[in-house]
Amino acid sequence: MSVSARRLWAASVSLCALVSGGAYAQSAADPAPLPDIVITATRTPLAISQAGSAISVITAEEIAKESPKSVADVFRRVPGVTVTETGGPGGATAVRIRGAEARQTLVLIDGVRVNDPSSGSAEFDFANLVATDIERIEVLRGPQSALYGSDAMGGVINIITRKGKGAPRASASIEGGSYGTKAARAAVSGSNGPVTYAFSMTGFDTAGFSRYGYRIGRIQNTRFWPLEDDGAQRLGASGRVTVALSPDAELEVGGYGSFNGAEYDAAFGSLPDSPSRSQQRLFEGHTRLTAYTLDRMLRNTVLVSASRTNRHYRDVSSFALPSLSWSNSSFTGDRVAAEYQGDLNLGEFGLLSFGAKAERERLISFGREVLPFATPEQETNDASQTTRSLYALHQFTLFENLHLSFGGRLDDIEDGDRFGTWRATAAYEIPGTGTKIRGSVGTGAKAPSLYQQFDPSYGNPDLESEHSVGFDVGVDQRLLDDRLLLSATFFANRFRNMIDFASSSECRPDQVFGCFVNVARATTSGVELMAEVDAIPSWLRVKATYTHLEAFDRETDLRLARRPQDEGRLGLIITPLAGLSIEPSVIFVGTRYSSTGEQFKLQPYARFDVYADYRINDTFSVYARAENLTDARYQDVYDYGTAGRSFYAGLRATW
Repeated sequence: MSVSARRLWAASVSLCALVSGGAYAQSAADPAPLPDIVITATRTPLAISQAGSAISVITAEEIAKESPKSVADVFRRVPGVTVTETGGPGGATAVRIRGAEARQTLVLIDGVRVNDPSSGSAEFDFANLVATDIERIEVLRGPQSALYGSDAMGGVINIITRKGKGAPRASASIEGGSYGTKAARAAVSGSNGPVTYAFSMTGFDTAGFSRYGYRIGRIQNTRFWPLEDDGAQRLGASGRVTVALSPDAELEVGGYGSFNGAEYDAAFGSLPDSPSRSQQRLFEGHTRLTAYTLDRMLRNTVLVSASRTNRHYRDVSSFALPSLSWSNSSFTGDRVAAEYQGDLNLGEFGLLSFGAKAERERLISFGREVLPFATPEQETNDASQTTRSLYALHQFTLFENLHLSFGGRLDDIEDGDRFGTWRATAAYEIPGTGTKIRGSVGTGAKAPSLYQQFDPSYGNPDLESEHSVGFDVGVDQRLLDDRLLLSATFFANRFRNMIDFASSSECRPDQVFGCFVNVARATTSGVELMAEVDAIPSWLRVKATYTHLEAFDRETDLRLARRPQDEGRLGLIITPLAGLSIEPSVIFVGTRYSSTGEQFKLQPYARFDVYADYRINDTFSVYARAENLTDARYQDVYDYGTAGRSFYAGLRATW
C-alpha cells in the first residue's frame, strides 16, 4: 500500500445503542439497528454523530456468535485491534490497539479497571474473559489517559454486562464439538417495580491440543512420541442489580467473576511439551450511586469498586537428570478504588464533567521448589501503591454541527511519579450529506507496574512513567439512505520512556542479568478502514474491516513483535429463508515477527469460518459453527499451535 493511501483521513466508527435483552431473540432477517449511543468516548452517554474519537462497539449478538473457547476472537471484528493467543483456548491472550503494547490497553468491566496489578506489566490476560451476559463491548482507540489515567495509552476496552429491563426474560444454551469441547450458558434478567436485575453463568471445557508444536510439521516430524493435549476449563458469572431510590437517585450493585484453568507448554528448553498447569481467577465488584441535584442540572456519580486477580502456576520445565525442575508459584493482585464524577449541564455552553479518584493497588506473591529439592513456601514480593487523580472534560457544540471536547487529568502516585495528560476531539457533521469529519489528539501515560518496580530480582524503584502522544483524523460517510456506511481513519502515535528489560548502569550490582529501565522508544502509524452495506435488504449484509500498521522500535528501526503489517476481516450475513441466517467470514493476518529484533518470522494466513443459525420458533433455535474450514496452518506465536478444521453445534432457548 502506498504512503498516500496509508494517510487517508477519517475515523472508523461502528457504535451501538444500549442493546436490549432481545439480542438473542432478534429475527435473523432483521439486522441489529445502527448504533447511536456510546459511553466510553467521554465517560457520559454520547450520540455517535458527535463522537470525535475512534470508537467501535461489538454487540451482544456478535458476541453470542463467537466461540466460547476463544472469546477474544470477537475483537478481530474491530479495525486497529490485534489478537495474539498462545496456543489455543485458555492460553495467555493479548489484545493490542494500534500497535501499542498489550500492557497499554486499559480494560474495564462495567467501568471498573481490571488490569492485573500482579502481572509483569499490569496487563489484562483476555483468557480470563468469559462470555457471560455481555450487552456490548466498546473499544476506544488512541491515547485516552486524559479520561482514564494510567494504562490507556493505546486505547480502552469497556466490557458492559447486561442491565435488567422490562418483563422477566431467560435464556440458556448448550454446545459441543471438536477437541472434546463442551459449553453451556444461562441468563435471566428483568425488572420488578423500582428494581432491575440481570444474572448469568457460563461454563466451558475442552480437551484441547498440544500448545507446543500442534500442526507444525518441523516439530511433529522430528519427535519420537506424540505431543500431549493441553486442556482448558473456564467458568464465569456476572450480575447487576439496580434500585431506583427516587426519581432522581439510583443505586447499582454489580459483580463479575471468572475462572480459567489451563495446561500450558514452555515451548523451549529441554521440556518444551511440559505438563505445566495454571489457574487464574478474576473477581470484580462495585457499588455505584447516581443522583441528580440542582434541578437535574448536575448528575453526581459515586463509584466504589474492588477487583482481585489470583494466578497459580505448576511450572515443570525439566524432567531430565540432573536438571530436574518443578516449581509452584502464586500471585495475587488487589485493587480498591473510590471515585466521584460530576456532570454539569451548562445548557448552550455544553457539558462539564469533572471528578476525583483514589486507587490502591497491591501485589503479593509466593513461591516454592518441588524438584530437585522441596522447599517451604516463601513470600517473594509484597508491594503496594496509591494513586490519586483529578480530571475534567468540557464538551460543547458550535454552529449546531461542530462538536468539540477538551479535557485533562493529573495522576499522582504516592512516593512515585506524577504525570499530567490532555485530550481534544472534534467532529463536524456536514448538513444534508451524511458526512462526518472527525479527529482527536492527546497524550497517554502508563505508570510502572508493581512488579517492574519492586521485584527483588529485577525491579527498579526509580522507574518513570511511559509517555505517548497520538492523533487520528478521519471521515465517516453514510449513503443510500444509510444502507451504506464507509469509514476511514489515519492515526499516528509516538511512545517514549518505555520500560524494557536490559543491562544498564541503573541496575544494582547484584542484577547481573539486567533490570527494568526506561530505554525504549517506538512509533506506530497506519490506516483503519471499514465498510458496511445492506446490499440486498433482508437478504444480504456485508461488513469489511482492514488495518494497515507500521510499528517500529526506534532504538533499532526494526518492526515491533507480533504486529501484523496488514490484517482484516470480511463477513457476510445471508438470510435466504425466514429464521435462517448464514454468516461466512474470512480473517486475514499478514506477515509479522514473533519476537523482538525481527526474529521468528510468521507467514501470513487466512482463516475461513462459517456460522449458521436457524430459529425453530419463538423459543428455540439451533446453530452451528465451522472454523478454519480450509485447515490453514498458522501460528500466532512461534512454535505454538492453532486449531485445525473444527465443527461445533448448539441449541439455544429464550423465553
